[in-house]
Amino acid sequence: MFAKAFRVRSNTAIKGSDRRKLRADVTAAFATLGTDQVSELIPGKEELNVVKLYTHKGDTVTVYTSGGNPILFELEKNLYPTVYTLWSYPDLLPTFTTWPLVLEKLVGGADLMLPGLMVPPAGLPQVQKGDLCAIALVGNRAPIAIGVAVLSTAEMLAAGLKGRGFSVLHTYQDHLWRSGDKSSPPSIAPPVQDAADVSEEKVQGDMRGLALQGEEGHREGSLPEASEDGSIQDPSPDPMDGRSLQEQMDDLLQQCFLQALKCRVKKADLPLLTSTFLGSHMFSCCPEGRQLDIKKSSYKKLSKFLQHMQQEEIVQVKELNRGVESIVAVDWKHPRITSFVVPETSPTSQTVQAASREQPYHPPDIKALYCVPASMTLLFQESGHNRHRCTWGGDLRTENGKSQHLKNTQGQCLQTGLQTSELVATVLRSHRAVNTACGLSSQCLTESQHKASSPAVVLSSEVGSYPV
Repeated sequence: MFAKAFRVRSNTAIKGSDRRKLRADVTAAFATLGTDQVSELIPGKEELNVVKLYTHKGDTVTVYTSGGNPILFELEKNLYPTVYTLWSYPDLLPTFTTWPLVLEKLVGGADLMLPGLMVPPAGLPQVQKGDLCAIALVGNRAPIAIGVAVLSTAEMLAAGLKGRGFSVLHTYQDHLWRSGDKSSPPSIAPPVQDAADVSEEKVQGDMRGLALQGEEGHREGSLPEASEDGSIQDPSPDPMDGRSLQEQMDDLLQQCFLQALKCRVKKADLPLLTSTFLGSHMFSCCPEGRQLDIKKSSYKKLSKFLQHMQQEEIVQVKELNRGVESIVAVDWKHPRITSFVVPETSPTSQTVQAASREQPYHPPDIKALYCVPASMTLLFQESGHNRHRCTWGGDLRTENGKSQHLKNTQGQCLQTGLQTSELVATVLRSHRAVNTACGLSSQCLTESQHKASSPAVVLSSEVGSYPV
């Protein structure tokens, strides 16, 4: 709604009676807020302004500002909190979690699609269709968007987490946020269970499911079945390989790790959440027909595996936020990265990738068309061009030249010349009639008649000129 600039109609201080009414409306709209919290949100003596504005789509919105920051906005008699308010009261609304890469799309005005949701171990919050919800990013409970649920939680799960999930109204970094102090979201750590499970294990099932939607949609449109702990079941080990499943998974884990660092992660991406590194980069490097499951490796957890890689001085991992680890440095000159050979892509995958590449842009071929006006119909009658008929310029010249060509004998040339002279004279008379209707003076008409009576039409160098 606020993805583009809005126009302010008025900005006035709120009256005492309106302040009390607003406090009552907030209490009714947000039952989770206590009396003290409502009084803190809508102070009794501090300055509180009412801003009426028009969005770029023409909607009339009332915004309430306190301390220079928008705290609430009202649309069609419904109150909505801004991100500034939700940062102070993060539990005000049921919160759904998505991935950091989705934020850019939401700021641009896109709605949140269900495949972009991260399902926590405790399950999705229970909401009904039309309920107001908050949207946060993985690793930080501070909401970055406010939206309305398009489906209930039961309907979302019944749809297989596919389709549109939330109609987004307001986001961090949109123009409503810019009207405040432009502060960044605070770091609010998620619950301990979410921080441990989401960043290392649960993300496997969710992000792998998103990848499979695009890469294996031909398999009856269904996702792989997940186990009770949320991880995706890995296919049976290769019977031709004498190693155990755990050893094979260790090798696959290190292969995906090295390939992700060598081919996908750039220096500008750092610091990078370990959960994002696993879900967006390592899973994408998994060979076709195999599935990465850290639980079936000897490391069991991503954090333990990254600690081992840190001991080898390949990466450096730090806990920038409480319970959330990030990769802050990578040694791309490490021998294990430089000596790693990226596996060749199978012919089937190469064919799919080639087919999915965007075709180069070819500009349209524009050609000019010519239309025969009513006053020139007689001149082009023999060539078969009727009134208002469109044709190419080259065809028009060629066909008209063929119909008016001269014969070799002098008598035939003379007869053709007389016919053409009569035809041109008829055309000129038609032009005179048009000029007269347009209000030309009689003097100009006389001059044009005088000019028209002079020899002007040359049919051939052999025949000479014939007066019209």
